[in-house]
This record gives sequence, structure tokens and C-alpha cells, in this order.
Amino acid sequence: MKEPIKIKELQPQQRINSFDEVVLGYSEEEALKEAQRCLSCKNPTCISGCPVGIDIKKFISEIKKGDFESAYYTIGEKNNFPSICGRICPAEYQCRKACVFTKKNEPFASEQAINIHFLERFVGDYGMKHGLQLKIEKSLEFSEFRVAVVGSGPAGLSCAGELACRGVRVDIFESLHKPGGVLSYGIPPFRLPRNILNYEIENLKKLGVEIKTNFVIGRTAGLKDLLHQGYSAVFLGLGAGLPAFLNIPGENLCNIYSANEFLTRVNLMSAFKFPEYHTPVNIGRQIVVIGGGNTAMDAARTALRLQVINGFSPDVTVIYRRTEVEMPARRLEIEHAKEEGVKFEFLVQPVEFVGENGYVNGIKCLRCELGEPDSSGRRRPIPISGSEFQVPADVVIIAIGLRANRVLTSVTPELETDKYGNIIVNPDTLETSIPGVFAGGDIVGGEGTVIEAMGMGKRAAYSILNYLRGRK
Repeated sequence: MKEPIKIKELQPQQRINSFDEVVLGYSEEEALKEAQRCLSCKNPTCISGCPVGIDIKKFISEIKKGDFESAYYTIGEKNNFPSICGRICPAEYQCRKACVFTKKNEPFASEQAINIHFLERFVGDYGMKHGLQLKIEKSLEFSEFRVAVVGSGPAGLSCAGELACRGVRVDIFESLHKPGGVLSYGIPPFRLPRNILNYEIENLKKLGVEIKTNFVIGRTAGLKDLLHQGYSAVFLGLGAGLPAFLNIPGENLCNIYSANEFLTRVNLMSAFKFPEYHTPVNIGRQIVVIGGGNTAMDAARTALRLQVINGFSPDVTVIYRRTEVEMPARRLEIEHAKEEGVKFEFLVQPVEFVGENGYVNGIKCLRCELGEPDSSGRRRPIPISGSEFQVPADVVIIAIGLRANRVLTSVTPELETDKYGNIIVNPDTLETSIPGVFAGGDIVGGEGTVIEAMGMGKRAAYSILNYLRGRK
């Protein structure tokens, strides 16, 4: 078996001095070599691991032939955002895990699994470099209809693209001043460069999609207002923008951030370029990040860069109440964090924030051991009595997940939600309790991956098309 073609990356000492992209991508020669490793299985199981159903076998076969243009169009049949997804999809839990080179019981993809995501990224970047446009023959069947998409995150962008390809006139309403949702405010430029994000959003606009920013649904206008403005249907891709907290003593001390606020300040408001941009963020000499997901890794790696750029010695620690095996973050991001100097404390649970003069200066913690699996399927952390110790910290970033934002649902009682504030939908059609209003992404299923949200956006688009047929 040929060894996987290793992706080129910036060296750790180069990375931490800037927000430049870390992973550099395959050259044509490297992409060809990696594609040649694919067995072109008769029944390609990898496709079942892709939430948007890309024909992985076909596009890799086209790479093998050096026909990168056809590979681009093959991916484009299912996914309008190959350069984005090729960079941020957790492939080790999805398509690569379903690769035949991965054994059934492995928790994530084998190192021998085909680097499908890097090949997708290569193809997407090839299309961008050569100015390729998706081959779309717009249908006139739905040209009489207008659909409003609320939220320009992954679910909204995906839904809008599918509808626009079929001739529907689509307007996206975004609450922030820039489109992209979590792609824009949540993911740092060293993982997703802004020129890549902007390029693929511009491609969406070329399909006729209009994006209206600074529009807060539930405040600027209500759901009924949109329906009364001539939109035949509405898709809600609101995301889960409300941070979760630990609810332990001292959590209101100064210099304790939610990862949501911290990353938004840096990524969307360019705090790392202060004073050129007037959105400062406290940096700190001893930074602690609480959590084990991708957001925690993004926050830790961002914080460390801010320390280095501002002349401080890097000192960032991630504390997580389970072990590294149970961490939901991508393996690649964990390894990058380690290489860059982020420290990890596992089996540690915060119980209290302590401070002086209103500012945090430490975290009281307990050691944990793992018990039986809980509802997540992971072994439950059990605090060990008498194991208390203190972690010094002058800045703390809490990255333990997000909850549903209730700005819209609080003023729309007819929109049914569950006890967590997530919108309830028909599981088959993704239609909400209001006829003609559909929803998908994190506001429906809770916090998930970008590609899962895109998959829901596509599903909702198909349901919206069926709904529009019924209104002819």
C-alpha cells in the first residue's frame, strides 16, 4: 500500500507569528499521487460519509486522469463550496472514516484513508485559479417565486445555492455586517482564508442570490413581515449563536470570555490588527481555554498568536474534563495546537473562578476519572473528591458549545421549539409548524459541523421546491 501524500504546512514558528493559512494544499503532482492511492471501489463507501453526497469515486477518478476541470464540475453537482469544505470539513469523522482503509471500530479515520478533503480542496482551488464557473442550466419552472433565506451561514448558503440553480429568486438576510455566519465570525483566517470564503460567496451571488446584511430577523422585521412581502417560502438557517456557560461561582469576573465573543472580535472585527481596527481584545499572559471541540482549538490557537504578535511569551492551556480520545475536535486541529505550543490538561473539571479586584486570576478545578458512557456515547467524567487544585489564568475563554438564539422564536409563538429553544421541524421535509417556513442547521439539530448544516440546507431546498410546485 502506498503511503499517503503528506500535505505541506507552515512550520510552527512561522504559524504563530501571523494569521496566515497553515495548511498549504497539494500541488498538481501531489494531488495526482494521492488520487492514485484510491482503489475506485465498486461500492464506494466513502460517499455514504459525505452529508451532501458528493460522488467521491468519480471526482477522484477524474483527478487520476488529470482532468481537474471535470472533477470540479463533478463536485459542483453536489457542493457549491469545495474550497471551503476541503479546508474545514471533519473528514476523519465522515468520508475518510467511511473509506475502506479505515477499520470498522476505529473512532476516526485511519492514517491510510484517502485524503479526500485535501483532494476536494485542490480541485476547488484549481477552479478558483482558472476562473471555472459551475455548469448550471437554470430552470424556468420556479422563476415566478421568491424565497427568503434567513442567515448566511453554511445552511443558508447551501439552501440558497440549490434554489437559485433552479431559477428561484433568493434573498439572504444576515444579521451581521458581513455574510458567512460561523464561517466568517467563528473560523480563524489561518484555517479558512477570507479570500477563499469571499470568492465562493461571490460565486453564489453570480447565480442571482442577493445578500442583505445588518438585518436581524425578529427585530428589523418579523417572520410574518417576510411572508407578506411576497416571499413564497422562508428558510431559517439561524445557527446556534448563544454561548453556553459553566454556571459556576465567579463566572462574571472580568476577562472571562465566551469563545463566541472572543472569536467574533478577532475574526469578524479584526481585533488582531488593533489599533488599525478599533475592536481590542484582552490578551493576557496566562490564558486558559475550557472545552474540547473545534471552537476550543480555534480559540486556543488564536489566543496564542495574539500573545506572540504582541510580544508576550506563549502561554495557553486547554483544560478538558475527558481524555484526548474523547475530544470532538478534529485530530488535525489538536495536532496543530500541540505543535504551536498549546498545552493540554485532561480529566480536569473547573468548579470555581477566583479573582482579585473584579478580574479573574485563577480557576479552581477537580481531577476526574472516566465512568460509564453517557448519552453522548462517551465515558462520563466523574470528579475525584479531595483532588482540588488551582490553575492560574488572567484570561479565560469558555468554549463548551452554543445554544439556540431566541431572538426570533421569542416573538413568534406559533413557531414551535423544543425545551432547548431549537426549532421543531418535520424530519422528512424540514418544514416548521408554520406552513411554508422551513429550517435547518444548528437551529434545528443543535451544534453540528459545517457540512452537516450544508446537507440540511440542501434537503430543505428540495422540500421548498416541492412546496412551490404545490402553489402553482
